[in-house]
Amino acid sequence: MKKLRFALFGNEYQVKKSVAVRQLVDTLRAHNSEVYFDRPYYEFLVKSGEEPWCSGVFDDYNFDVDYVISLGGDGTFLRAASKVGAKGTPILGVNMGRLGFLAEVLPGEVGCAIDEIYAGECRVERHTVIMIEAEGEPIEGSPYALNDIALLKRDNASMISIRCSINGEYLVTYQADGLLIATPTGSTAYNLSTGGPIVVPSADTLCITPVAPHSLNIRPIVVKDDSVIRLEVESRSHNFLVAIDGRSEKLCEGTQITIRKAPYEVQMVKLRSARYFSTLREKLMWGADQRG
Repeated sequence: MKKLRFALFGNEYQVKKSVAVRQLVDTLRAHNSEVYFDRPYYEFLVKSGEEPWCSGVFDDYNFDVDYVISLGGDGTFLRAASKVGAKGTPILGVNMGRLGFLAEVLPGEVGCAIDEIYAGECRVERHTVIMIEAEGEPIEGSPYALNDIALLKRDNASMISIRCSINGEYLVTYQADGLLIATPTGSTAYNLSTGGPIVVPSADTLCITPVAPHSLNIRPIVVKDDSVIRLEVESRSHNFLVAIDGRSEKLCEGTQITIRKAPYEVQMVKLRSARYFSTLREKLMWGADQRG
């Protein structure tokens, strides 16, 4: 049996989850795996009194493994996906929190997931990533998003004006608190709470959803994911926020923003038994009849 290498990322705020981490490491050791920890997570575990066995510790993007395991919620998964980037390493999301769409494997299912990985029986789904370019202003962090990129007003500022074009054709100027560009993966996140549609992960589309629009006849629109979306913002505060998978940066008004499909995808490991519509019904209570 081939020895596989795993990189572990975790949530540094979940002190009471060390038992699940120990069980995971024990399972990987039983398969004679190599196990590497993201340094901040490893140091957090050590400070919490838990010093897990591992083959080594790595910093930032400096890992070369067969699989990545994210231990936490969807936020932890997004951070892990950002570190994986264009490496294309498949990511297994273990849900240590409450609601998890990206991290959907429960701690009690980890053993089954590892067995399926070693047996070559797990499914790997490919998920679209989008990227942002800001003309004349550098994006300080990663420009890539698995869920969404949002242009938002700052603090208590009045609404912003966002001129939107698709593939060079003018669409509309939004008067709103913001505008969200979401992938199918992100359609059940911020996009859903702002009234956008749920889109199955395999759809080659992007959602453009206004946040609290001033006009009642402005609705979300779905476009092909190879579309080039250009945006320009006007604001009374002369600046605005851009949130890339929830991480915010300030930009000056008038900055030309371009959002397009990234040159790589994120690969997500799924249990053979996992079904998307079952997840929708169970985690969102989608379609549930609340009548007594």
